[in-house]
Amino acid sequence: MIKSSLLAAASAAAFTFASPAPARPMTATDMQSMHRVGAPEVSPDGKWAVFTISDTDFDANKRNNGLYLLDLTKAGAAPQLVTGAEKGHDAVFGKDGALYFLMKAGDRDQLFRMPVGGAAQQISDFGGDVSGFKLAPTGDRVIVWADQKDCPDLACAATTFPAKPAGSGRTYDKLFVRHWDSWAEPGTKSRIYAFPIEGGKLTGGGVRLTGNLEGDTPSKPMGGGEEIGFSPDGKTVYFALREAGRIEATSTNLDIFSSPADGGAPPTNLTDANDGTDNLPVVSPDGKTLAYFAMARAGYEADRQVLQLRDVATGQTRALTQNWDRSVGSIEWAHDGKSILVTAEDTLEQPVFRVDVATGKVTRLTKDGHYGNVRALPNGSILATMNSIMAPDDIYLLDRRGKAKQLTNANRELLAELDPVTFKKFSFTGANNDTVWGWTLKPTTATGKLPIAFLVHGGPQGTFSNSWSFRWNPRVFSGPGYGVVAVDFHGSTGYGQAFTDAIHNNWGGWPLEDLQKGLAYATASDAQLDADNACALGGSYGGYMMNWIEGRWPDRFKCIVQHDGVFDARAMAYETEELWFDEWEHGGKTYYEDPAAFEKWNPVNYVTAWKTPQLVITSENDFRIPYTQGLAAFTALQRRNVPSRLLVFPDENHWVLKPKNSIQWYDEVLGWLNRWTGKSTQ
Repeated sequence: MIKSSLLAAASAAAFTFASPAPARPMTATDMQSMHRVGAPEVSPDGKWAVFTISDTDFDANKRNNGLYLLDLTKAGAAPQLVTGAEKGHDAVFGKDGALYFLMKAGDRDQLFRMPVGGAAQQISDFGGDVSGFKLAPTGDRVIVWADQKDCPDLACAATTFPAKPAGSGRTYDKLFVRHWDSWAEPGTKSRIYAFPIEGGKLTGGGVRLTGNLEGDTPSKPMGGGEEIGFSPDGKTVYFALREAGRIEATSTNLDIFSSPADGGAPPTNLTDANDGTDNLPVVSPDGKTLAYFAMARAGYEADRQVLQLRDVATGQTRALTQNWDRSVGSIEWAHDGKSILVTAEDTLEQPVFRVDVATGKVTRLTKDGHYGNVRALPNGSILATMNSIMAPDDIYLLDRRGKAKQLTNANRELLAELDPVTFKKFSFTGANNDTVWGWTLKPTTATGKLPIAFLVHGGPQGTFSNSWSFRWNPRVFSGPGYGVVAVDFHGSTGYGQAFTDAIHNNWGGWPLEDLQKGLAYATASDAQLDADNACALGGSYGGYMMNWIEGRWPDRFKCIVQHDGVFDARAMAYETEELWFDEWEHGGKTYYEDPAAFEKWNPVNYVTAWKTPQLVITSENDFRIPYTQGLAAFTALQRRNVPSRLLVFPDENHWVLKPKNSIQWYDEVLGWLNRWTGKSTQ
């Protein structure tokens, strides 16, 4: 039921823990026990927000969602579990205020509708599994996306495919052969299908809106509903897609297409002139303007994302934030259509900004914290989620000037049990005489010298910012009594595009210099950090840097933790799946065209200098940096008689996501640090 009088009382187990105990170090189990607040969606009248809160089922080694409503008009309102839709997810409000959401019915998700004051009713009978849905603003149509073969409808009922061969072998004639964490199934793509709503139910088998296009929408592996949008009148669907073919593994060219919502005509490519990435299509409230972002350079996944405005009637386009040296990460129109709300990384934070549509003027609205899931409200205020190093996401209400009011506090009791920590930013002169930023995190009550956990982020175009992570979590590293230090080296995001670009063909150069100077600055500025008792840790590019440090800075650290890092650039160039990434990073050519560019920064060439004890971590379903790279690094360490240990996850990808695996990861990592810093004997 949706009416507040009919809502179930919030489950006590969902929000309360035992009475706070004396402060104690935070553990990986604490991290996995925390409630995770999902992205909120707002009712048309701005009164309600709906979102999920997930909790860990340790026995099943997974997380379970609960669907909650929050009254935005009532001060101090608590989230309320929605009776009859407890296990729902991806919920949105319809034009009439009813809830639409996916929930398990039998062996697959189906679409449900819960009217105001009524019970949940199943309104779909999908013959295949679906990944997500969007409801037309007019409420008369739904689009869903699902991994399907070349089918005219969702269930493939009208399609007969050739018989499979008797053997188990897969055959391929083009890349991708595998992507992120799964082997490609030839002909299967994520496609979108439209269903009319008639008589309160979805009708027909679904009309495919991608026509004859071959490609994934949403894009793989990270894309979602943000890559698909409706026009306000519900007649047009906009979506991003990279056309498949022999160029797919070497192309970043996502384009934005428009299609009649009824599938009455083939889709039209609106951004064919740009060979870089175009994405996040969002139509203005009056339906006259399409907003999206565009990258200018083809083959580069971390180019600046410039906010674009396209006149729907004429096709005329203008770059609204061309003169703003930040990269737009999300797009939300204000209800009056006069401004656009965006998020963008900025010097260790991710604020919300308002961009004036007429002038392109950018105004920062929020201060510290990592904001996301921005939703404009009818009265001009803003709903968003925010996290920081201190705490995971909660929901906040921002007034027109950006003043924030916290609406949820899902982990208050658990966080109150944990040792307080002190977070401090610093800057110094790094490579190329540029200003480089970093931070330290320490247990507030700790006394005496602290051994150092020196974290190096991945990407490499990324950041270890003031944000919460359920993977590499600085508070868990600080828990046993470590001073955590991180440096946003050249290549990091949030400092302008030139700083991000500076790592191009420079993997082992300026970034290593920044790390060396940053650690020296941090330890010189804080006498509590034990400069002579430090371990370095990194994953992905950070893992590469661990292997690079082994050979190029071999006398600095007591130990190293290398997670999914590149060991041999030559093998990586042929083993990874998204080829554009590796080729761009090493000058824009293939290995066979310019081997010297890859070998210049290749860790395998300096194995003779390796001496630092190293823990190697890899996963069998990691196809971005295949586990063979980890095995090779471990073999090198063993053959050189360097103390080393190998941790392999058979059921994880580039990220360790399962709760029990995450806890094991931290047990191994902290155990390794304790062993070599002497912490375990203190």
